[in-house]
This record gives sequence, C-alpha cells and structure tokens, in this order.
Amino acid sequence: MVDTSRGGRDAESEQSGESRTANVVRHLEALIFDGDLQPGQFLPSEGELAAEMGVSRLTVREGVRTLEARGLLEVRRGRRPAVAHPNAAPLSGFFAASLRRDPRNLLELVEVRLALEVHATTLAAQHATRTALTSLELAFDTMRQATDEESFNQADVRFHAMLAAASGNQMISFLIEAMDEPMHESRLRSLRGHLARGRSMDDIMDEHARILAAVRERDARAAAEAMREHLVQTRMDLRAFLALPTGDGQG
Repeated sequence: MVDTSRGGRDAESEQSGESRTANVVRHLEALIFDGDLQPGQFLPSEGELAAEMGVSRLTVREGVRTLEARGLLEVRRGRRPAVAHPNAAPLSGFFAASLRRDPRNLLELVEVRLALEVHATTLAAQHATRTALTSLELAFDTMRQATDEESFNQADVRFHAMLAAASGNQMISFLIEAMDEPMHESRLRSLRGHLARGRSMDDIMDEHARILAAVRERDARAAAEAMREHLVQTRMDLRAFLALPTGDGQG
C-alpha cells in the first residue's frame, strides 16, 4: 500500500502549526464561500482533505474546529462536518458575553442599534411589502395586549426583528437577529430605568406607534426620526437603570 500521508507530513514539517491550520481554514472557506459546498452538504472526509492539502488529519480537525466556532460548520458525533446554514449564534454570543462582563456595555449596544435600526427603519418605509407590514402590525398588537413584563419584552424584540426584516436587507436583519438575546436583556433593564424615570408603558407604545405609522405611510424621514427618538429614550432609560441601587436594578 502506498503511504499517502508521508508527503503530507513532509509538507507540514516546513510550516508552523498555526500557519498549517490557517491554510486549512482558508481552503475550507473557499469551498464554502465559492459555492462548491452548499448549506447542509458534508465536507470530504478528513483523509481526503489531509491528502489534498498535504497536512495531517489532526490539522484538518483543528481547521474544522475553527470554522465550527465561527458558525460556518456543524459537527455531530459519528458524521462528517457539514456546511452550516447562516446563523447569528457566534455574533450573538459575543454580544451576550460583552454584557455579562460589564452591564455598562448596554449603552454601547444602543449606539450600535442607532447605527443599524435607524437605517433599517428608513429602508422599511421604502421597501416593506404587505406581508412585512402585516407581521409588523401583529407584533405591535402583541405588545399592546401583553399582560406582563416578559411577554411585553418578547413582543418588543419581535417588533424590531420584523422591522429589520421589512427593510429587505438580509445583512441588517442578520445583525439584528444576532442581538436578539442581548436586546432581550437590554429591554428588561431599560424598562426598569424607564419606570424609574416616572414614565409609563403608554409612552413606549406611543414611540412604537409612531414608528409603525411612518413605515405604513412610506414616510422614510419620519420613520427614521421616530426610531432615533425611541432609541435616544432607550439610552436615557438605561442610564437611569445603571444609576439604580444594586438591589433595585441589577440584583
């Protein structure tokens, strides 16, 4: 039997472990991004990849782990790695970890939302389909009918997700999806700050009603301004929350 692994080991010996793994990662990225492999399709076997790239199976495995951590591959026991369907999990994990390290990063999250959601709302006013508008109205009605803080918060998150989807920009929608978990936490805290400022739930509903009305009327400028004002108020609510005694807020 011909030893096909020897050439791979010789080629590997000329590179550092880090550069070998980086080369594997680049090769696999090319397979994924150039369309050679579609979401759900399996990679070639470790042996095939190792022989093709002149590396060991261990190096292939390290490259696969790297892409799994980035959400590009799915790895299940007993099966070859498969190309993952697009998902926001890695970015969502980054946002969530950032907030766990320091709740004050909530304010930075609002700045990110200002950059994304004001533009998304502008696009939604210009491009929203009838189906998208119906989904947005349903989310708004669910907010209005909510009977407790948690259900209101979930409906609020959905409203913003539907607004991003209505923009017609998949990248924006993807980024808003990535912020789903941290936005959930952000809204719970901003709501407490909102109430601490002496404001009411009706104020929040009015802000969302103005956004919805402007999108429905195809008034992009008014829609953007309504979203900007809503997020400015959210930033003020979070500042109020962060100033609360620990027992009243973060505990």
